[in-house]
Amino acid sequence: MQAASRESYQAATERLAAYARGAEPSAVAATADDLLAVAGLLRREPRLRRALSDPARPGADRAGLLGDMLRGKVGADALDLLTGLVSGRWSAPSELLDGTERLGVEALLASADAAGDLGEVEDELFRFGQVVAGQPALSAALSDPVGPAERRAELARELLAGKARPVTVRLVEVALNGFGGRSFTGSLTRLVELTADRRDRQVAYVTVAAPLSDEDERRLGARLSAMYGREVSVKQTVDPSVLGGVSVRVGSDLYDGTVLRRLNETRNALVQR
Repeated sequence: MQAASRESYQAATERLAAYARGAEPSAVAATADDLLAVAGLLRREPRLRRALSDPARPGADRAGLLGDMLRGKVGADALDLLTGLVSGRWSAPSELLDGTERLGVEALLASADAAGDLGEVEDELFRFGQVVAGQPALSAALSDPVGPAERRAELARELLAGKARPVTVRLVEVALNGFGGRSFTGSLTRLVELTADRRDRQVAYVTVAAPLSDEDERRLGARLSAMYGREVSVKQTVDPSVLGGVSVRVGSDLYDGTVLRRLNETRNALVQR
C-alpha cells in the first residue's frame, strides 16, 4: 500500500482493536464475515470500488454512500468499521479492496485471539497446506481459478470437518478466493504468517529429510529466536529428496545446509572446469 492507504488502514485496525477488546469472540467472527462479504462485493464491482475510493469526493460522502447501501444488510459494528474505512484516503481502488479484505482477516484473527485459539489456528492452516501440497490432484482441484468457487470451498469444508476450528475453515475459504491477489498456496502461507505475527512471532519454514525430534526442533527455534530477537514459530516440512541436513527460510532469508544443495554445488563446480 502507498502512504495514504497505509494511514487509512492503520486507523481502521485501531478501531477494530478497540471494538474487539470489548466484544465476544463469536460477535467478532460475525463482524469478520460481514467485512469479508463486503470485500467480495468490492471485488465483483469495480465501479463501486472507484466510487468509494474517489479522492475527489469527501470522505463523509463516500461513507454515506456505503452506509446507504449496507444499512440493514450487515451488522452495526461491521458498518461502523466499514464506513470509517472508506472515509479515509486511498491511493487506488485496488488498495481499498485489499484493505477491506485484510481488515476482515484481522477480525477473524482477533476472534481467535480472544478465544485463545490463535496457536491452534496457525498450526491448522499450515498442516492443511502441507496436506494439499502432498496431493497433486487435490492441490489442482483447490487451486483451479476457473472452477466454481463454492465447489472448491465445499471441498475444503469437507476435508476440514471435525479437524479444524471454524476460524481456520473461514481463513481457508479466504485463501481459496486469492487473498490479496495471491495464489491459493501463497494465500495460505501469508495467512499463516499473519496469524504468527498476531502472536508476535516470526515463522521459520524448515525442510528436512527426516522429522526433527521435539528437542531438536526446540533448540532450532531457540537459536532462531536469538538471531531475530523475536519468538520463532518453526514449521517443519519433511522432504526425503534433500537427503540430509536442514534448510531454513525466515522471511527473505534462506539458510540451506542440505546435502542436496552441497551435491548440486559440487556438480556445478565439476561442470564448469
